[in-house]
Amino acid sequence: MVKCKHVIALALALGTAAMASESGELSYRAQKSLNNGKFARSYSQLERALLASRKEADLLSEARILLSMAHIRTLSLDLALADSLVSIVRTGVLDNQTAVLYNQVKIALNNAQGKYADAVKLCNEQDKDILKKSANGVQATFYSECAIAQGANHKTQEAQEALKMVGKRADKSSGIYAWTEARIADLNNQASADSLYQVAETRTIQGNRPHMTATILYYRGLLAEKKNAELAKDYFLRSKNAFELMGLPNNAKRSTK
Repeated sequence: MVKCKHVIALALALGTAAMASESGELSYRAQKSLNNGKFARSYSQLERALLASRKEADLLSEARILLSMAHIRTLSLDLALADSLVSIVRTGVLDNQTAVLYNQVKIALNNAQGKYADAVKLCNEQDKDILKKSANGVQATFYSECAIAQGANHKTQEAQEALKMVGKRADKSSGIYAWTEARIADLNNQASADSLYQVAETRTIQGNRPHMTATILYYRGLLAEKKNAELAKDYFLRSKNAFELMGLPNNAKRSTK
């Protein structure tokens, strides 16, 4: 079974609705689908869960499901739709855990759009005491997104501090630390970027995290374009094929060169 741990970290945390409820059961099924890299099926199940949460008049479950949907849309590069989903979350009903996830989804969306300054602002606004009480996977993903945003804004010290927290909170086999370090180097045009991406690629393959692996191949292709057109072509093709097999056309299109 393929388990995309980085991809599902948020969905796992969001799948906390009561299992006795219809929305909780559907959210659980969506989580399992995403575990197996079935993005379209997971999203469809979340759409059904959203309707069920509204039938149950459970605003907290509705918020969690909307955030899960936005998370998938961000990974799928459907950024306008992801933004619209986040915009209808009723923030007044969020508990501390879900508030952290809400912030995390917004940070990831800003990073995906290249709005790194906005992402840094959200990182700085997060209550660290509340963050500490979140699951390790949630903290690792949060700090990864913040480290990338801070690195892109040339806030070197802050980025390195966040990167250290990724190392402390992440599953050692997940590859998220290597990915974060490589992304920071790339955004700062450092010569070490490709070698760091190579390390991250190896670890994400070993950790069965195809979405991250395919994303790394895309960025390695961009770097290789400047020096080796044939190698770049191979990276892009492998990335495109992987995304197509995951049912992610926007990602596959981006990797088409």
